[in-house]
Parts: sequence; C-alpha cells; structure tokens
Amino acid sequence: GTHVYKMSAEGAVGELHVTVDPALPPARQGAGGVHHVAFNIPYKDYEAWAERLRDMRIPNSGPVDRFWFRSLYFREPNGVLFELATDAPGFATDEDIDKLGTTLSLPPFLEDRRQQIEAGLKKL
Repeated sequence: GTHVYKMSAEGAVGELHVTVDPALPPARQGAGGVHHVAFNIPYKDYEAWAERLRDMRIPNSGPVDRFWFRSLYFREPNGVLFELATDAPGFATDEDIDKLGTTLSLPPFLEDRRQQIEAGLKKL
C-alpha cells in the first residue's frame, strides 16, 4: 500500500508518498539507483525526530554530526536510504558568507586528510 507522510509545508508539496510493494526487490545502491534522499528539518526539531524514530523502533544511524549540520539516516520500507538533515548551524560556521565556495573548506574531522582529498580533485 501507499503511506502518506505529512511534512512541514501544507498541501501536496508537504507530503511524501511511499508505496510499499512486497513483490518488488528491495532498493539497491549502485548505477542507475538512488543513493539517498535528503530532507531538510529545522535544527530545533532534530531531537524530536530522533525520538520519533526510536519510539517507532525504526533502525537508524543515531545522531551524525556533519559539523555544518546534523543528520539522521534510516531506510524506508523499500530499502531507500532517507536522511533528515538540519538547516543549522550552517555553512557560514567556519568561513565568511561572502567567501563561501572560493576555497575548499573541510570539517575539522577531515583536515588531517586535506592533502589526500585535494590530490583527488580535478581543476575546474
């Protein structure tokens, strides 16, 4: 059947429709498939979402700190990976908003791999 989840906006734009068909194979990541679907949530709602996933006994990643935002990951019934990502603290956390995107900014937990990461990038 189809499950309709109400999100924050009103009307169809604020609905997520997930159809579960047991006859279909579970989603697989790879060529031609979806890696994950991300949904933005207000920072203030993060703990409520984490609690809701726990209360519904939905296996999930638990809190994931991405430095610029926080995430929760879980799979919907067909196996597609969903991400709930906060809108804060934001990308202007560690650099001036006027200079965003002009240099490679890494979160602190990746700084020790900067040379390796930069070596793998192609010039634009």
